[in-house]
Amino acid sequence: MTYENFEAIRVAVDGGVATVTLDNPPVNVEDAKLVRDLTQFARTVATDSSVQVIVYQSANPDFFAAHADNGWMFDPSGLVALADPDGDPGLNPLQQLHERLRTLPQVTIAKLRGRLRAGGAELAMTADMRFAVAGETWLSQPESLMGIFPGGGGTQYLNRLVGRARGLEIALSGELYDSATAERYGWINREIPAQFLDAWVSTVARRIAALPAGVAAAAKEAFDAAEASGPVPDLREEAKAHSKVYPSPPSVVERVRVLMAHGGQQPIGEIDLEGTLRSIPWPDAE
Repeated sequence: MTYENFEAIRVAVDGGVATVTLDNPPVNVEDAKLVRDLTQFARTVATDSSVQVIVYQSANPDFFAAHADNGWMFDPSGLVALADPDGDPGLNPLQQLHERLRTLPQVTIAKLRGRLRAGGAELAMTADMRFAVAGETWLSQPESLMGIFPGGGGTQYLNRLVGRARGLEIALSGELYDSATAERYGWINREIPAQFLDAWVSTVARRIAALPAGVAAAAKEAFDAAEASGPVPDLREEAKAHSKVYPSPPSVVERVRVLMAHGGQQPIGEIDLEGTLRSIPWPDAE
């Protein structure tokens, strides 16, 4: 298998481990380029028997993946155009991508540094495991501050990982969560000191890749079967609910326009995105 000609990711395969580096400057927005690249990667790797483990990481130490492209608030057709012809037609394109990644046969690991919000956090939640740099990783689902709620799988993935109460807290508070809290909530597997993260993830990935053929895949199937006996992601219900708030009304679109004018999708506006959003008054707050 070849993993070339991507615009927003780099892929390196070594010893049964495929390392996928998100490299979509300036803040790794989950935009059309990244969606197309990840979709193509997933299509290819799904049938690559030489890859047992996939590790996702970022080329940007400040942002694992900022969020979905705010441009889709102004023009929803840009998102609609990314629909996967082989995906569930009842899901939106981000849900289709995230489910394609979540259901890959390989064991997947997200190595997290910096900020990941909204679609970026949803992308990380598609992985089987998440390890983060202690004190240097922050997660958020700030969509409620923009007049919507997580719609790329976030409501279902959060419920699986942290439970309903904490999931609602995360989705509706718009707070930025540090790695210690994320670990305590079950949002990530564990936080690891910066100097040890790369070695830790590499060790875990290579140990899994070195297992006898079929062991990891069979174990993943067994765990998935156990999960399926209880609550499972109901993305169609999330898609139906999300259609009540997106495409958004003009007042919400204008709010996002103001955000973009204040540095949205650029490092200056993304470091404290939650604070920036809270500084923008809602239309009826005057």
